[in-house]
Amino acid sequence: MTRTKRRLALFAAAAVAVTGAAVATTGVLPATAGAAPLAAAATAPTLPGPLDDSFYLPPSPLPDGQPGDVIRWRPSLAPLNGLNANAWQVMYLSTNALGERDAVTGTVFTPKGADPAKTPVVGFAVGTQGPAYKCTPSKALERGTLYDQPAINDSISSGYAVAVTDYEGYRPGEANRPTYMTGQSMGPAVIDSVRAAQRLPQTGLRADAKVIFQGYSQGGGGSLWAAEKQPTYAPELNLVGVAAGGVPADLTEVAKGLDGYLGFGFLAFAAVGLDYAYPDLQLDSYLNETGKKEIADAKANACVIELLTNYPFKRISDYTTSNPLQDPKWQARLAQNKLGQTPPRVPVFQYHALTDEIVNTPQAEALRKTYCSAGVEVQWNTYISDHLTGILAGNGDAHKWIVDRFADKQAPSNC
Repeated sequence: MTRTKRRLALFAAAAVAVTGAAVATTGVLPATAGAAPLAAAATAPTLPGPLDDSFYLPPSPLPDGQPGDVIRWRPSLAPLNGLNANAWQVMYLSTNALGERDAVTGTVFTPKGADPAKTPVVGFAVGTQGPAYKCTPSKALERGTLYDQPAINDSISSGYAVAVTDYEGYRPGEANRPTYMTGQSMGPAVIDSVRAAQRLPQTGLRADAKVIFQGYSQGGGGSLWAAEKQPTYAPELNLVGVAAGGVPADLTEVAKGLDGYLGFGFLAFAAVGLDYAYPDLQLDSYLNETGKKEIADAKANACVIELLTNYPFKRISDYTTSNPLQDPKWQARLAQNKLGQTPPRVPVFQYHALTDEIVNTPQAEALRKTYCSAGVEVQWNTYISDHLTGILAGNGDAHKWIVDRFADKQAPSNC
């Protein structure tokens, strides 16, 4: 069966299900005696959204609503869907780095056979996927190529719902503008994916469900940005912890380790992401002709493999007429996207590869010390691995830590 036919079949089943349900037609959820309030769902659309790539293009203007409200949804074709989870793609309202309303897409999984009224939620922030639209995390999930999939599988197998954000900006054509590594955008995107999961009527998830943010690499940064922002941005969330590995806490320090080394492609993508988030940075004005050509090609074609194989050992000076990272306006934006300024109010499991060649370990250790000095219960683990294998090295311990937090066990700390 072709992808289009599969989605059409799912659309038909979903349409029949929601059209016959009173909750979908009235927007009113049934009351449950003695239970905590359920998530508000009146804003969620009744029928599935477009089956083609126009799903990823936000309506203009954006609809009224609050961050986390669902703009549209459709069944997901992720392979996991047919096994032990239900899956939906969603577009939801969120907030960009400038504090403006925007729309973000993502994927929501709920475990089959679990009682949604008792199901915790993992807000999962994926690692680097790449600048091209084809690299969108929800598309990687449908292809079965997302390298974060084992961690997502662990949570679903343990009976947890998982909300996976695409982050801001992944869109078809010229509209594609992913704001990679911009913490001020990633944090809200992760938080609002959980809100969207709770507000999508099909999931049945509760608004007071326990929540943990999780991620590695870019996702480690995204999950901690969500934790740092949660007390003021989403105080209603029942956040109980955050598990973050390979965290790029200080982008300036990370950049120093990438210029002229193996992971230069990640540095270039981060510069593009910041430029998309903050138009005042004007990245194009710093680029030479080689830089303009190579970055345009990467925006159109590069996913994580291409970032590693096409740009190893390149330097900023190969692509620019002057180094933007030395400009005060770039330095100011980088400072706004440095973790540690408002430490989380929940326990943290932070882990890192000892020989991390992409996200240097000392800047992550500095973040751990900042959190510890602020009174955060931090469990810090290191593994004999490099950055890419570090995700697998820490998965088991991260999952066990998550299981224990959802079980209300005392959080460990080795501060």
